[in-house]
Amino acid sequence: MTQAQPSPTPSHGSSHAAPHAAPHAALSRRHLLTTGAAGTAAATGGLLLSAGAADARSGGGGGGRQGRLPRKVDVVVVGAGISGLVATRELLEQGLDVLCVEARDRVGGRVLNHHLRSGGVIEAGGAFVGPTQDHILALAKELKVRTFLEYNEGNSVYISSLTGRQEYSGTVPPDPTILPDAAILLTRLDSMAAEIDVSAPWSHPSALEWDAMSLGEFIRRNALNSSGVGNLIKSWTQPGFGADPDELSLLFVLWYIACSGNETNVGTFSRNSDTAGGAQESRIIGGSQLIPLRLARKLGDAVALDAAVKRIEQKDGRVVVRTSRGTVRAKRVVVACPPPMVLDIDWFPRLPVRRTQLLRHMDMGQLMKCDAVYETPFWREDGLNGFGINDAGAARAVFDNSPASGDPGVLLAFVGGSTWRTYGPMSRKERRTAVLEGFAEMFGEKALKPIEYTEQDWTKERWTGGGPTAFHAPGTLTDFGPAIRQVFGRVHWAGTETSTYWSGYMDGAVRAGERAALEIGERL
Repeated sequence: MTQAQPSPTPSHGSSHAAPHAAPHAALSRRHLLTTGAAGTAAATGGLLLSAGAADARSGGGGGGRQGRLPRKVDVVVVGAGISGLVATRELLEQGLDVLCVEARDRVGGRVLNHHLRSGGVIEAGGAFVGPTQDHILALAKELKVRTFLEYNEGNSVYISSLTGRQEYSGTVPPDPTILPDAAILLTRLDSMAAEIDVSAPWSHPSALEWDAMSLGEFIRRNALNSSGVGNLIKSWTQPGFGADPDELSLLFVLWYIACSGNETNVGTFSRNSDTAGGAQESRIIGGSQLIPLRLARKLGDAVALDAAVKRIEQKDGRVVVRTSRGTVRAKRVVVACPPPMVLDIDWFPRLPVRRTQLLRHMDMGQLMKCDAVYETPFWREDGLNGFGINDAGAARAVFDNSPASGDPGVLLAFVGGSTWRTYGPMSRKERRTAVLEGFAEMFGEKALKPIEYTEQDWTKERWTGGGPTAFHAPGTLTDFGPAIRQVFGRVHWAGTETSTYWSGYMDGAVRAGERAALEIGERL
């Protein structure tokens, strides 16, 4: 298997950003589009399956606890995504009796594999891992799950409504009307993000000002060609958040950038958005769903599927969790599900007002992933790497999504935000035509004739409600953000959105599960 190698340009993974980088150095070829949220922990998961080859499939078979649920345990974990499964494992290792309940008939949360008819596995949800995502990489290694480098050889394609189609190599799209603005804006965003406390972004002296402003407004205030660079940055926010710049709080975006590191590496825009040296550097051989599948298989009877939580009561020094499969009493509870889903639970006593308002103001993004499958990755033969940017149409951000072997070839389009609002309501046939025409505009007429077409619309997932992550609109993070990790009686919070590093990613999901388990361990 041939793997793309990191580019010879300096990595953006150092702990400090260069304060006076040249305009072209501030951007990489995929800098504006490859968001982690695409690689986030953001997309749902698969079935609990038996050992062996079965853990490479996401359909058929069941698993986990069968029959009646236990009447009493030490801890109930709500949600069997990566975060909930990690919390369950950590609590079991503390010697506690734990039950993880999942509403779906599968584990994985926002991580989902899709098995191609022609062979091979691709990700319908969260996919990418990269430098400083130490927790998910350590978990993958423990579970004997291997990674491969995202294909990164050859030229990229850039399509502008003003300049037309261009192939290019190097670090940036060849659009001189946008590059100066982009370089200045991204340098400023990195500088501002470096001042953010990842555990308390609302504590910054300018938090109120930055939270009141949208990312879109920030762009318009600070760019000469705001429509051009704004349209380009939209091709980063739509895959990454399922939203447009005007929908995102500037403070939230700065915090998100600041989270793109770890305890020893300051977060940067490039580490969040790049391929080589960034969050999209690698994918999982066999699909990212292998991680929750193998972890759940190890947990065995500690995981119960088809067990939607209907009510959580705190009384008499205990917590009563009522599910569709029965009632369980516990000393503590970890809730590890997408924020809006928490509001579907009947709470007694009611959630604190600030917590309720927080959940109501954390909107899930609007995103779908559309994949076209070909017998071979023909674009590679033409000297193209499968990456493309278009400032219009259904296929605005395109990736080579082929399996590790490169066979078959797969092109992926992220359809998010206002692009989803245009193409999402269309019929599947109409949307397929629009996506394939976008691929053909980039890579030629061969793209019009796939052997398979598949799509995953996260807005239609009952137990997710959107994707890839929950975001803050202007004016909400300072008012309600401080409640994000506050323990509510005997209830603790996990899920990738509660992480202080790599929020919205699989790494953030692992970190959040570990933190919640540690909180409980300190109390029991």
